[in-house]
Amino acid sequence: TKLKALVTRFPKLIDDLPTINEKFAMLNTTVNPMLNTLGGGGNRGNQLIQFGGSCNSIGGTIAPILLGYLIGGSVQTAKVNDAAPAMIIAMAIFALAFLIILLARIPEPHMETADERAARLSGNTKKDPHGPMSFRHFVLGAIAIFFYVGIEVGIPNTANLYMSNLEWVGPVVAGTLVGFYWFLMMCGRLVGGAVGGRVSSKAMLTTVSLLATVFLLCLIFIPEDVRFSIPVIGAEVPLGMVFMFLCGLCTSVMWGAIYNLAAEGLGKYTPLASGIFMALVCGGGVISFIQNLVADKVGFISSYWVIIAGLCYLLFYALVGSKNVNRDIPTE
Repeated sequence: TKLKALVTRFPKLIDDLPTINEKFAMLNTTVNPMLNTLGGGGNRGNQLIQFGGSCNSIGGTIAPILLGYLIGGSVQTAKVNDAAPAMIIAMAIFALAFLIILLARIPEPHMETADERAARLSGNTKKDPHGPMSFRHFVLGAIAIFFYVGIEVGIPNTANLYMSNLEWVGPVVAGTLVGFYWFLMMCGRLVGGAVGGRVSSKAMLTTVSLLATVFLLCLIFIPEDVRFSIPVIGAEVPLGMVFMFLCGLCTSVMWGAIYNLAAEGLGKYTPLASGIFMALVCGGGVISFIQNLVADKVGFISSYWVIIAGLCYLLFYALVGSKNVNRDIPTE
């Protein structure tokens, strides 16, 4: 009976996943430019994006805990009705967010005027020779996002595989320890939001890229037999894995900083630029695939050189590539 229920529901779940992912992509495509615009770009825009990311992390941390509390007991004996309160809470949050967005006066990056719309519909409009890809700092920023998502995903996933293969750690403890990385990401976003109004996106991205590189070098070169005890869960891990946790503090603020730098000065091209950004989150799959290929050849720890290469690109972008050299292009 259980197998029949699984076979019946699983295709439905797979069928719904593209729709869910599409909505999340649309949400990110609109939320990032909205927060950046509300902050007026610059430091304040980055600060609001960081706070938005921290709310996302807090929700991601609380949701499974709340769901587990509401369901209670064993998953095998749980019923769909047990999760009904969580679904009601989720729908209430969506309804509240809808009302706030509907009633709030949120400035748009660029709204098509009546004359522009009439000209476009009549076919008399002149094709714009420029677009987001005309801006060097945006193109390099989009590539930075590609690398960033691969970095964010690759660091904990590879650590999980590595620790799961250690007899004295195992998959259960490894999964718990990787959770520390995501917890530190949440903490990092809260800190990033708190200081984002005073620290520039360029300085923030430069600092965390350097720190993450140093942490990963420590992870690579500290011998495996040097261990660190974690009393909370009663386990020992290679000391290098502690630096993996700390990388969560660094990756936490990278998305907001990169987006803020890449979207600066785009004006009317910002909405399209946000769509391109979301398309390049595929780096999470591509970079992870490359890292796994390297891991198969040289081992899990040595595969982190792939991540370090990505961090070096982010450092280049922060120091050099983020400068807007196309200020002559009209954006109004």
